[in-house]
Amino acid sequence: MADLTLPLNAIRAFLAAARHQSFTLAAQELNVTHGAVSRQIKNLEDYLGMPLFERRIRQVALTERGRQFFEEASPALEMLAAAARRVMKDAPTRSVSINVRPSFAVRWLIPHLAEFVERYPGIEPQVVTSVATVGRAPSPFDIAIRRGETNWPETLKMQRFLEDELLLVASPALLKNTPLPDMRAIAGHTLLLSRSRNRDWDDWKKYAGLKRSRAQAMLHFDHLHFVLQAAVDGLGLALSPVSLADNDLRSGRLVCPLPEMRMPLAPYYLGISQQAGAEAQLFAKWLSGATATV
Repeated sequence: MADLTLPLNAIRAFLAAARHQSFTLAAQELNVTHGAVSRQIKNLEDYLGMPLFERRIRQVALTERGRQFFEEASPALEMLAAAARRVMKDAPTRSVSINVRPSFAVRWLIPHLAEFVERYPGIEPQVVTSVATVGRAPSPFDIAIRRGETNWPETLKMQRFLEDELLLVASPALLKNTPLPDMRAIAGHTLLLSRSRNRDWDDWKKYAGLKRSRAQAMLHFDHLHFVLQAAVDGLGLALSPVSLADNDLRSGRLVCPLPEMRMPLAPYYLGISQQAGAEAQLFAKWLSGATATV
């Protein structure tokens, strides 16, 4: 028997794409990839048995049925969301404790939290930062987020959720004053480095086939979010995971002068405590949606 469950996530992707008349802009609004939006809409079209968009070169347009569905579904979904917010607002406050490293909290998690709070107003996220491994966390948590598969206690339920790459970033003003036409020109710049990721430049140069230069000027900081702020302020070149530089790249505060040079990084994982309640499961599900790539 066919699955007749209403695909609400696909409808959400459709409404965003219909508002923008663009899968790309919808993906930016929903913090997912263009491919994720495209697949969600295809699933919805399969469910409805009709095309909702006309696919054209570099743009999309609603079909007549797509326009009708948009006009009727948009207020209906908002009514459901408003009803849920009213009910959850009056419910007893619940919380979910999330243990993350400082740079990930500042550069990825906190900028995304507004969407979670809006969707689940009855759940209070409590962000706790720590540089310790998960097994040595100084306080209890419901969910922990770290890069890679190592140093995780066996008691946690593990889930892979965010792919990542390392790339070169700098402020537009810095590159205007001191251009970077190719990788060899890096030698003429100050390099910014965090003590928490102190091998990034060596690993990236090796990946790019560049020789190390011990005489090159460098500035050191405790955490990567300080490095990125220094890069925004034009103090030098920085290497950053895409996940942590994404907001600055979207806003234009930072640019990537060598976009073809992307070094793969270990993905992020989340671990859910055995003692975590339903709030943690909702948060984990939201995280997966916020970083969907498939």
